[in-house]
Order: sequence, then C-alpha cells, then structure tokens
Amino acid sequence: MRTLSLGLRGRVVALAVMPVTIIGMLLLSQLISGKIDDLDQSLRVRAATIARQLAPAAEYGVASGNHGVLQTLLEKLVGEADISGVSIFAANGKHLAHVGQAIRIEAAQDRLPPVDRLHRIEYPDRLVYYAPIIRTEVTVDDFNQTHERPARLASHNPLLGWVGLEMSREATIRQQRESIWKSLLILFAGLSISLFLAWRIGRQITRPIMDLTQTVERIGKGLLNERTRLDGKAELGVLQRGVNHMATHLQAMHEQMQERIDQATARLVYQANHDALTGLINRREFERRLEHTLQSALQQGREHVLCYMDLDQFKVINDTCGHAAGDELLCQLALLLQGHLRERDTLARLGGDEFALLLENCSVMDALAVVDTFRSEVQRFRFKWGDRLFAVGISVGLVAINRDSGTVANLLSAADAACYVAKDRGRNQIHVYEIRDADLERHRGAMQWITRIQRALEEDRLRLSWQEIRRTDGKAEPTRHVELLLRMIDEDGSEILPMAFIPAAERYSIMPAIDSWVVEEALRLCQRYLQAGLGQACQFSLNLSGASLKDPAFRQMLLARLQEHSVMGPLLCFEITETAAIGNLVVVNDFISAMRAFGCSFALDDFGSGLSSFSYLKNLKVDFLKIDGAFVRDIASNTIDRAMVEAIHRIGHQMGLSTVAEYVESELALAVLRQIGVDYVQGNSVHAPEPMESLFT
Repeated sequence: MRTLSLGLRGRVVALAVMPVTIIGMLLLSQLISGKIDDLDQSLRVRAATIARQLAPAAEYGVASGNHGVLQTLLEKLVGEADISGVSIFAANGKHLAHVGQAIRIEAAQDRLPPVDRLHRIEYPDRLVYYAPIIRTEVTVDDFNQTHERPARLASHNPLLGWVGLEMSREATIRQQRESIWKSLLILFAGLSISLFLAWRIGRQITRPIMDLTQTVERIGKGLLNERTRLDGKAELGVLQRGVNHMATHLQAMHEQMQERIDQATARLVYQANHDALTGLINRREFERRLEHTLQSALQQGREHVLCYMDLDQFKVINDTCGHAAGDELLCQLALLLQGHLRERDTLARLGGDEFALLLENCSVMDALAVVDTFRSEVQRFRFKWGDRLFAVGISVGLVAINRDSGTVANLLSAADAACYVAKDRGRNQIHVYEIRDADLERHRGAMQWITRIQRALEEDRLRLSWQEIRRTDGKAEPTRHVELLLRMIDEDGSEILPMAFIPAAERYSIMPAIDSWVVEEALRLCQRYLQAGLGQACQFSLNLSGASLKDPAFRQMLLARLQEHSVMGPLLCFEITETAAIGNLVVVNDFISAMRAFGCSFALDDFGSGLSSFSYLKNLKVDFLKIDGAFVRDIASNTIDRAMVEAIHRIGHQMGLSTVAEYVESELALAVLRQIGVDYVQGNSVHAPEPMESLFT
C-alpha cells in the first residue's frame, strides 16, 4: 500500500508540474531563440553602421593617396568592441591600410565585392563587411547653395575602393551562452519552486487518501479496530465515514463470528472427548488419561486400578423394547454410577453397554469395595419402560496398574478378559485379573480360536460333510433328506469338529462370515446335485446361527442369492436353534416368511432346551421339530427323557409338524423312537457323516 501511496502522490505532483514544465520550456526556448537572434542582429546592425560610416570617411585618403590619413582613421576604431580587423582597399583590390586582423579582398568568394551596396559574408566565428568607397561631387545651384552627392557611376567611374570590416562573434556567442545558462537557471529555479509547491499541494490532497488506503490495508490484515481520521470534505469525508462505518460493522461481525467459532470449537473439543449419549468421556479420552495414569505408576511407583464393566441383560432390553429403551437405560445408569464417584475417579463409556472406571491412587482391596458398591446399586436399580420393569446387572473385571502393567492396550485387554470371566461365572460378578488364572486361560484359548477361524476362512480350509436323515419306520420317500455338517481342517490336516470352534465364533461375532460360506457352498452343492441327475430329489439342511439371523447384511445376502438361483429354494431347509428363535422372534418370523416365498423349509433345532418352548412354538412358522439330543441319547433307560420326547412329538403332530430325533446312537433308542412314532431319526447308528464326494456316487 505504501507503493500505491507514493504512486498516487507522484501522479498528483506530475500532473501539477508537467504543464508548468512544458510551458516553461516552450517560453524559455522562445526567449533564448529571440535573445540569440537579437544579439546576432545587434552585431550585424552595428557592423553595417560602422562600415557605412567608415567608407565616406576614407574617401579623401583614398582619393588623395594619403595613406597616413587612412591609417590614423583606422586606428581610431581599435577601441571598438568586437572589431577584430579593418582594412581599406583600392578599386583594383590593392591593400592600402589596415588595423588589427588583416582582411583580404579575396575573402569575398574570390571576386571583387559589389560596388552598389554593402556586402556581408558570415562565418561561424566572425562577420565580414565590404563597403564601397564612392567619389562624391559638389554642385552649386543658382541660389548659391552647395550640395554634395555621389557621382554617376557609369560616366565618371566614382568607385575609389572598399572598406573591409571584420567583426568577431565570440562575445556574442558568449553572451548567447550566458543567456542560455541564465534562462536554464531561471527555469530550474522555477521548476523547483513549482515542484515544491506541487508536492505540498499534492501532499495535502493525497494525505487523506493515503491514510484511508493504509487504514483499509490494516483492516484487510485483520486489524478491525483501525479507523481513519475524519478530516476530509465533501466526497472524501463521505468515503472516510463509510470506511469507518464498514470497519465498525466488520469488527462487530468478527466478534460475533469469533464467539460462535469459540463456542463451536468448545463443543467439538467436548464432543471429541465425550460420549454423545451419556455425557461421559469416550474411549479416546479415557485411553489418554489411562496412559497418563500408567506413566505415574511407572515413574513414581503409584498404584491404581482399572475396572472394565459390562451390563448384563442389556441386549434383552435392547432387542425387546428397541434401541430407544437401550439408550435411555444407558443414560440412567451413567447418572447412577456418576453419583458414586470419588473426586479423582474417571468413568467412561467405551461403546455399546461397556463402561470403564479408573481409580487413581487406589489399591485392589479398596477398589473391590468401591466397585462392589457400583454393582450393588446397579443390582437394586429397576428400569421402567412403558408398562414393563427390568432388572439389570453388571459384570466387572479389575486389573491393577503398577510398574509391571505393560502398555495401555495390555491393561484394557486384561480388564476385558477379567470382565469376560465375571460374565462366564454367572454374571453380576467381580473378577480380579491374575496372570495365572484357569478361567482367563480358557478365555485366551477362545481368542486363539478366533485367529484360527479367520485364517481358515482366508485359506479356504472349511469343509462340509453330510449325514442322512431317515424315516423311523424305514419306508422309502421320493425326497432324500440330508444335513450338511461343518468341519474345519487344521493347519496339520486334521479335522476339527464344530463344537470346538463354534462357541468362540459366536462369542466374537464371526458366525455371519461362517454361515455365508456355508450358504455359498450349499448352493454350489445343490447345483452339482441337480447336474448329476441321480433321479431322487434331495433336500439339504443347513444350520443358521442367531448372530446371522440378527445381521441385516446376512439376510439381504441370502435373499439376493436365492433371487439369483430361485430353483434352489425347494432344495434347502434351514435349521434354527430354539434359543436363537426365541430371542429374535419377530425377526425370525419375518425371515421365514421371506424365505418361504422361494420354497424353502425350516426346522426348529434343539427343541426342548429352552424354558418356554411350548409357549413360543405356536408363534413359529416351521416345518420340522428336531428334538434336543439330550432327551434322545438316554431315552431307552430314562423314563423322563422318554416322556419329554413323547410330549414334544404329540404337540408337534397336533400342530402339523414333522418330528426329528437327533443323536440316535443305539438300536435300543431307535426302537423306542419307532414305538413313540417319531417321524425321522438322525444319528451315527442310522448314518455316520461322510465326505461330500460320496453323495454324488
């Protein structure tokens, strides 16, 4: 902006000085030109006058031949300025007398000068004049008056000679130069004065504008408290007031915007560190504080305790009453737990129904007392949603924070493992983490299974076997019934049965991925069976876990695959466990309805293991009841098991369902099932599982 100000002032000064300069130079040029012309003309007039006056004066000396008179006459001119030489010539050009610089008659361009006028020759440094000396005549008239006049040239040849006069131009040239210098000096002085006056005037004019532009520049840089002086008149004053008003408005808007930004920043900082639902700090902030606490334990030897808390029965409330009820439960429990915190305790929500508590400067024994208070308060708490009342519990895992704790990740993993053990021991329990703990070892084993399952999925080491489901009475049917059984091939090539890895897969939500693989493989087997053209139709039964049924992505995938291969629908029978069906009754029924549109069948697996099996059965749209093998295995020797199987079979038939007895391992059990009238049997004594290749032979 400084450059702009100087440029503006320079333009104002230039506009003021330029006309003066141009006019001054034009006037000076005219003045110098006139002065030079005047000096030259003055020199010429003076030289011509001297030459004209000298010619008559020299007439007598030339006519009489008295050269001494001529010399004396010439010497009187020596004192005249600018005369560098004077000469007198005879009519024939002979030199008669001279003073100063001798002049040659030949100077007149090698010929004699004219006799009827004054002749002038100009040189750069001098002027040369030739004046003719004419004889004069004296006449007397009748009245005795005497007149002197030149004689007529033609009759009497009156020319006597010439006077030559040389005038030096040095003085004139010097005067011209002095005149030029004086004029230039006057011009320079005038321009200087004009420039000074223009600068002063320009400064007066541009100073308010410069102040205005500098103020605008500072405002543009963010200095919104800058104001310009109100010393302008007319339009400039309006502009100054307008800029100040604009700056005041911008400052007010900036302050409002800054206040909003500060508030938004504070909200963002709060939201980045706190859980949006409960207002507790989130996992990120909790891990930061846990890191700080761990450093104090490592560097200062202090003792702290980390508690990992997981709500019991939260999923039941969330699934039966909806997510709004689950969110309200979490908010109420967060307020309940906050009311029992000590000053230096930190409570956080890590996600879902998982909370964490950091007890600083606290021993494990003191922490047990604090956490037991938490557990008791939650146990006494009752959650009311509509007309329903729920009791919840909390499982807690404790881990000491000391110099041997390792990293934050190690602490959280240990606390999570201890919480898992607390849940596994019956829920609403507190478990303290210890390195040598059999329950923790089982938990670690489950975690190792997760890695093995994921690697088996990546390396395609899952396999299917088949086991035939036959009629109890041995009669032939047009449709063959086969259950597909899952196996995992270990890295050493050995076969692993599902009861070894399925619990871990269900615990850590890997079942949707496993069931997706089973569905894809079953569709491929159905296609292969149809292409084999074996003559007898076959229905393939495959198991679906509760986690897969609750997963919308899995359900959409299965429906999409059946839309692509609608001919496969009648060949598929999906087995759903009783526990999964009861826990997701609405979802399961909707899923069954959607799948029946493709011709699929459904079987309720492990029926009888639940506490309310018969009351839920009437709400499930299934085709087969598969009686829990726990009742079938000892049916030949246990009258209670036999009574349970008879009851399930009788109710199933009344509802129009076919019954299937699992785990038939002996001929005695098969005989009892025939006597009861169970429709189908399945087990090793009926048909042992075989590799899939044998099904197509």
